[in-house]
Amino acid sequence: MHDANNGNLRVLVTGGAGYIGSHTCKVLAEAGFEPITVDNLSTGHRWAVQWGPLLEIDLADPTAIASVLELYRPAAVIHFAASAYVGESVTKPRQYFRNNVRNTLNLLDAMLDAGVKRIIFSSTCATYGNPDVVPIPESHDQRPINPYGESKLFVERALYWYGQAYGLRSLSLRYFNAAGADPEGDLGEDHDPETHLIPLAIGAAIGMNPPIKVFGADYPTPDGTCIRDYIHVCDLAEAHLAALKALFRPDSAMAATLNIGTGIGHSVLDVTACVRNVLGTNVPLEFAPRRAGDPPALIAQSSARAMIGWSPRRSALANIIESACRWQALRRPSVAASA
Repeated sequence: MHDANNGNLRVLVTGGAGYIGSHTCKVLAEAGFEPITVDNLSTGHRWAVQWGPLLEIDLADPTAIASVLELYRPAAVIHFAASAYVGESVTKPRQYFRNNVRNTLNLLDAMLDAGVKRIIFSSTCATYGNPDVVPIPESHDQRPINPYGESKLFVERALYWYGQAYGLRSLSLRYFNAAGADPEGDLGEDHDPETHLIPLAIGAAIGMNPPIKVFGADYPTPDGTCIRDYIHVCDLAEAHLAALKALFRPDSAMAATLNIGTGIGHSVLDVTACVRNVLGTNVPLEFAPRRAGDPPALIAQSSARAMIGWSPRRSALANIIESACRWQALRRPSVAASA
């Protein structure tokens, strides 16, 4: 029987060349696991795979998945690989259902055929849609309002039924807003295009990006801008390690779901003010109309401490932004000059 606390176990990490996946591979390696990264590098980065091998395959290829599982015989899978832009999903639903649903079913079927019975799934708070209550408990109704959230909810439901029928054990982690960078400078956020607020605000502050577009200043929030729950990417990576260990407990649930956030919300203007304080320079803003489907506030209520013994340690907003600035400074000397 596998014992996750002894380490030395192989874990297949799909999307391990991406932002959250690569940070999780580092945490896994430091805990004694061997991360085996599977990534087609469509959005991930070869340089981000530093802790274990990279297998450049696509989950659209069931034969390739089967061969990797046969070769490495992992004890578990952590499944990050997905298309992950809410706005893009509305205009490209075919891509989102193909990548996030069909390819995940390919993976699950290959796992069952190979006898791999544990998976941690990257889900999202987008499965809730417009919440009725904030903070949002895991028990809240799931009513996605975009194809991205819909695709992730489909997989959550599939995991439930695969558990019932085939004994597949799963933990779905519903992320809130991942942000920040590895404090040792090995990894950080590098998306193209970049759509996340904190790196865009840093870029605007140092003149590398245009002014930040603030979508909507008339929300029912204290300053009129959207409120989100920001979690440090290293805390999020540690949540995956805690979830992995929980999956190996004899009493682990067949198909459980957890919110992964801090329970604290920050508005868009809170974030830009914090960037200004950290860098000591103004963040130019442009106000624009609301975007369709942006809820006023998304804040997590999480059972993670009770269920997997995890709680965030690094997710104070200033700490997140300082780590993101240090990462940008490594890549762009002008940030260091501003800081």
